[in-house]
Amino acid sequence: MNQAPLTVLIVEDDPHVLLGCQQALALEDIASEGVGSAEEALQRIGDDFAGIVVSDIRLPGIDGLELLSRLKARDGSLPVVLITGHGDIDMAVGAMRNGAYDFMEKPFAPERLVEVVRRALEQRGLSREVFALRRQLAEQSTLEGRIIGRSPAMQNLRELIANVADTSANVLIEGETGTGKELVARCLHDFSRRQSQPFVALNCGGLPENLFESEIFGHEANAFTGAGKRRIGKIEHANGGTLFLDEVESMPINLQIKLLRVLQERTLERLGSNQSIAVDCRVIAATKSDLDALGQSGQFRSDLYYRLNVVTLELPPLRERREDILQLFEHFLQLAALRFDRETPQLDSQTLSRLMAHDWPGNVRELRNVAERYALGLPAFKKSGTSAAQGLGFSEAVEAFERNLLSDALQRTGGNLSQASQELGMAKTTLFDKVKKYGLG
Repeated sequence: MNQAPLTVLIVEDDPHVLLGCQQALALEDIASEGVGSAEEALQRIGDDFAGIVVSDIRLPGIDGLELLSRLKARDGSLPVVLITGHGDIDMAVGAMRNGAYDFMEKPFAPERLVEVVRRALEQRGLSREVFALRRQLAEQSTLEGRIIGRSPAMQNLRELIANVADTSANVLIEGETGTGKELVARCLHDFSRRQSQPFVALNCGGLPENLFESEIFGHEANAFTGAGKRRIGKIEHANGGTLFLDEVESMPINLQIKLLRVLQERTLERLGSNQSIAVDCRVIAATKSDLDALGQSGQFRSDLYYRLNVVTLELPPLRERREDILQLFEHFLQLAALRFDRETPQLDSQTLSRLMAHDWPGNVRELRNVAERYALGLPAFKKSGTSAAQGLGFSEAVEAFERNLLSDALQRTGGNLSQASQELGMAKTTLFDKVKKYGLG
């Protein structure tokens, strides 16, 4: 989801000073909230607080210095600006040594407040971006962080990957263009005991037939015209690791026979050599075609199909798991905003409706492209050449968004309706009805 917008929490027990601070910030379009005590501030500031704190040092009850100490213990990157009275300068300087961002002495000009707040907000924004990047890197170590989606199909896919990743079984991945077949293959490799060994990818449809055999099996020097030195083929290079054959349906029939022999005997011979080389690699193949049907028509060897098809993973097209669209779009949007050094834009209702209505012929790859355009401030969809205006209506798109939001809250709270209702600001009875409506229970 988008990061919450940055705000300023002002802790000041003098209502006139508080009002003056809020007005000065409002004139500069800086959002702020005000509380009259440190106790109120501590209740207001949760672990996900997005903003900075401006606090008077002298407060009833807990003072500003103790508030600083408690806030820094919670979040060391949270900027806290202290307001001091006459004679508190030494105290404020000491507080800065303990982590305060800056201090202002009463009376201070509105321009001084705005200047300090802007600098603090900028620092807060940068620290949150760094945190987001670190979190995304950490998520790369989990299947949920790499195979994104809450739809039953994607939950089932993650379970299957977790179940078969650390085995030697060959896997066939079926799915349309852009559904993420190579990503799944890499997950199978990265979550296996072969993860420290090579992951070697070969697009079978991207090579001319006269080069294919040398590319996959390798060759000795002078094996054919132009072969000036020995070449290690993809299979041999993948020894101990994983060989990923994308668009395997494009592999020439005569080479399918050779590949089948390698899979059966676990040995290969380079072109121009009679020496057998033992190889131990796991083969993961991917196809956008029905290999069984191609086998029956003689366009693909059925015996190779059965050798590759020990485990089949089916990747559904995006149009069949629309409940995942918004989560994926938000994920790609944040990545793009960070890469392009832009603020993450808010999703407007028109774009939301079109995202949910589009047929996504390019699947996840197309969705990522749309998110990158949106992050750059460009129209997410071109004016022509898209079916986005057809399909789901706005109300259906909003329902899909609501379902996604509720599912996210329930996942974070472990299915606890009371916690989820508090987090969403929704009555528990209303949440219960919506959980039943969307089948989230």
